Amino acid sequence: MTDGDGREASGHRIRRFLGTRAALWTGFALVHAALIWLNLTAPGYPLGDVTAVYRLWAENAAHGWLRMGIDAPWVYPILAFAPMAAALALGSAWYAQTWLAIVTVLNAIAFSVLIGRARLSRPRRIAAWWWLGFLALLGPIAFGRIDAITVPFAITGLLWAAGRPRVAAALLTIGAWIKVWPAALVAALVIAARRRFEVLTVALSLSVGILAVSLLAGSGANAVGFIAEQAGRGLQIEAPLAVGWLWQIVAGSKSVRIVYDRQILTFQIEGPGADAAAALTTPLMAIGVLVVVLIGIRAVRGGAAFGRLLPPLALSFVVVLMLANKVGSPQFVTWLAAPVILGLVFRPARFAVPSLVAASIALITHIIYPYWYGWLLIADPAFVFLLTAKSLLLVVLLVWGIRSMWRLGSPRAARSSAADAVRRVPDLEEN
Repeated sequence: MTDGDGREASGHRIRRFLGTRAALWTGFALVHAALIWLNLTAPGYPLGDVTAVYRLWAENAAHGWLRMGIDAPWVYPILAFAPMAAALALGSAWYAQTWLAIVTVLNAIAFSVLIGRARLSRPRRIAAWWWLGFLALLGPIAFGRIDAITVPFAITGLLWAAGRPRVAAALLTIGAWIKVWPAALVAALVIAARRRFEVLTVALSLSVGILAVSLLAGSGANAVGFIAEQAGRGLQIEAPLAVGWLWQIVAGSKSVRIVYDRQILTFQIEGPGADAAAALTTPLMAIGVLVVVLIGIRAVRGGAAFGRLLPPLALSFVVVLMLANKVGSPQFVTWLAAPVILGLVFRPARFAVPSLVAASIALITHIIYPYWYGWLLIADPAFVFLLTAKSLLLVVLLVWGIRSMWRLGSPRAARSSAADAVRRVPDLEEN
């Protein structure tokens, strides 16, 4: 055997191994171990919200002093308290480690659903490796906020949407009552699914049940206080709309500055027009969501198959929430994982562009936060440029999603979509 033949055989063995469950689980363990280590040791205080804020809320409730969302208005929906309280299981000293263990277990459950128990198809292998790469590129923020709890619910819900829409609706609704954003995925499912009435019934019934339990616990209007709390925020520096003001600071403007809001615990823009821009985000988001809804409905009426419509529809909803957002925190990037994974499971080649763009957004976010976040706080030109690039890449994702849905609404695309659904939907329903 020649050296060339030996290298080819070795490469073939490596490729075969990378396609196995053993390789995927090894990759899962390595990526999660690295992210846990970074969260516990990296500079920039990546677990700041978890150890300084979540733990305080959980301890106050455990001592009977104050239950956020029940005794007082809260920035999060009521179910967000469940993982925060669960992280106290091993005591306050181990709060950070317990939190990271909870995130890892939830991710492992979603990962097991993704790769399944039946034949491991090539699209699922690609999606699994992409998710691991995405987490590695995004860095510690992928674990260090409440959003990390909702992502596995979103991924599992979307993967089960074709074959188990009621279970999917339940998972996505629970996710929405932890952090609001999975509600967009519920909306996507209602539009794209044939059994949309069942999805809507499950989502509404479960929401009513959660609200009822909250009211019985004594929450009163605090059960939905997160709506008003979010409305009261200013324009946070990471928000896409804040880019213009950051460039004014770079240009030397004395009327624009970055300030710290001690009530919301965020860095915000203070300057002419900033408050108006913050107020404008809500109607902008409503308009963006409406546009996505209308284009999604057009695609459904045009005969678009469920499996081809749901990924770009879910992605478009998520990106609208990110672009038209006055907060724009780095952890929001974790939301992109669920629709991209679904798209890669269904049609890897078609979702190559959004998967690469989302990975690029993750990398940019990791560069900015947490290690060198201080440079953004002083509006360093290089970091303002990175934030600008990140916002533009989000626009690229939205344009791609809307363009894909618009094409699905044409008669020719509908015929192709129906034929493709026959081949691909069983893979979404398996396992």
